[in-house]
Amino acid sequence: MLRGFYAAASGMKTQQRYQESLGNNIANMNTPGYKADQATIRSFPELLIQAQGKKSLPTTRSLNIPIHQQIGSLNTGVYVQETLPNFSQGDVRQTNISTDLALVQGTLPDETGGLFFSVQNDAGEVGLTRNGNFTVDGQGNLVTNEGYYVLDQAGNPIQTGGLDFTVTADGVLQTAGQNTALGIVYAEDVNSLIKDDANLFSGEAAAVPAGTEYTVQQGFLESSNVDAASTMTEMMNAYRMFEMNQRVLRAYDESLGKAVTEVGRLG
Repeated sequence: MLRGFYAAASGMKTQQRYQESLGNNIANMNTPGYKADQATIRSFPELLIQAQGKKSLPTTRSLNIPIHQQIGSLNTGVYVQETLPNFSQGDVRQTNISTDLALVQGTLPDETGGLFFSVQNDAGEVGLTRNGNFTVDGQGNLVTNEGYYVLDQAGNPIQTGGLDFTVTADGVLQTAGQNTALGIVYAEDVNSLIKDDANLFSGEAAAVPAGTEYTVQQGFLESSNVDAASTMTEMMNAYRMFEMNQRVLRAYDESLGKAVTEVGRLG
């Protein structure tokens, strides 16, 4: 009975974590460049149940032969194995704001690869982002809404001197004084990247390989790739699964209560 109790509890905990992941996707549905989280649910290894007994042979010595009868398998519960972002391209919408940049992927060397803007966080570490909702700070640096520096190909902050600049389709920021190539990098395996709370990714990235096709659109933003309809449907299914496990857990709890009060009193 206790095994079923713990299996139902693990189901409730799993659906709760899954619901939190879906809720985070809904909350970031309007965040530019946001990549929806996808949770993978797996079951713990099943246990093989056998009945052990013995059979007496009609001999003068009364020999006993051990018997092992296979009954079946027992599921020991489920868990959320990992949560991976969906790196598919989001829709591109026009904003007509010069500091908004959309990175549109074309042909990539590998299906698991992805292109990103490189930025520098508060700790001085390089992060990767698809959110091109940039602005210019008081010192004339191109920064994210969180104040992180947008980097060029040399890994240095980009100085624009103001809002009067243009960005070409191949990612070159042009001002009156100079041209600066945006720090667009390529991650060979996007599934190995780690996402933090600021929607930044960390991991291995390198220069864009030859033959990679992409365009940078100024005055546009890449929208979140969250599918609101399917996400709401998954949230309802997760809620129903949580309720089902809750009812099973309540049934086990009532059975244990009867075993303690009624069966114990009869003894």
